[in-house]
Amino acid sequence: MIHSLSNRDLYPSLRDYVYLNQASLGLISTNVVKEMHDFLQKIAQHGNIFMSDQAELDLLTSMRLGASKLFNCQPSQIAVLASASEMLNQIPYILRPEKNTTILMVDSDFPGVTRPWIKYCKENSCTVSFVKENPECDLTENILKEITSATSIIQVSLIQFSSGSKIDIKKLSLLTRKLGIKLIVDITQAAGALPIKANDWEADVLITSGYKWLGGHGGIGLAYLSEEFLRREPFSVGWMGAPKPFEMSPTTCFFETDARSYTQSTMSYISMVGLQASLKEITQLNPSKIEEHTNLLGDLFLNLMEKTKWLPWSKRGKSYYARHIISLESDMDSLDRALNKLRIQNIICSSRNGRIRFSLAHYNNENDIKRVVQALT
Repeated sequence: MIHSLSNRDLYPSLRDYVYLNQASLGLISTNVVKEMHDFLQKIAQHGNIFMSDQAELDLLTSMRLGASKLFNCQPSQIAVLASASEMLNQIPYILRPEKNTTILMVDSDFPGVTRPWIKYCKENSCTVSFVKENPECDLTENILKEITSATSIIQVSLIQFSSGSKIDIKKLSLLTRKLGIKLIVDITQAAGALPIKANDWEADVLITSGYKWLGGHGGIGLAYLSEEFLRREPFSVGWMGAPKPFEMSPTTCFFETDARSYTQSTMSYISMVGLQASLKEITQLNPSKIEEHTNLLGDLFLNLMEKTKWLPWSKRGKSYYARHIISLESDMDSLDRALNKLRIQNIICSSRNGRIRFSLAHYNNENDIKRVVQALT
């Protein structure tokens, strides 16, 4: 029997539901909710009576420290953002690739990853080239095959949101560094679900939202920035990214020399407080243990689904698929009918790219998997 890795009592909805939708809006533990509630109540009652300018900066410093432990990098390389999209939309204008070069992306990637470059290339003399994702393909190999002398940037998600396809960042970065290609990776569907090895992977930028497997709420994002990338100035200019932000000089424009330069302004501090609390939970659970846990559940899921009419996008034993996202399709049953059947039985999942997507977390157990299989059989 595969038991939950974490305390299911911290997630009250699990008493009534099988929740397999962490890739969408992840569940938040009651401990994290309490931290957020206590912070909000204090602000509501006292404003900033007990929160000085320095305390505000200290909150950001603490956030970077906690995130650096998860990312396995230096706190100076962590940017605290209002969202992942905030950074994704700056990157084209920070890198400004040379004319007639190509930006390589995946045709099934999340729109927040691809659209900033599509827009930029419409306005500039660059081209977007899409790598096709196919069932049973090694997406890393597909990307490598599409690299040409014109390729200047590769922007891709570590884990594809709809299928669970996984790229080998280290393998990509070894080649991109050799060829002078910038590598930007969205890790939103990976952070908190598996170990993040920023300094070992050597991508130029890693970006994530602060919710899903990280266990926080919306309104905050995080990014790892390589030392080389930090030599560039941000495109979007705020007031918080200055060396002494609370001096608020309107006649100057200077940036911090590290990732603090990318924090633009006052942001959702309630989300930041929640994310700090959830990062402690994730760190204690250990991302390696979380990955082992969801691998076991994922393998069980795929094994049991072989007896049904539903076909998985991924297969067991393939290193280029993450088992915490499982995508199913069927020629013999309608998607809407299956989703309705699951919903009636209090099984929460999503529909993405014409398939049912199940996403597994540390609080799931073997009984959750068996209930899904029973519902789809």
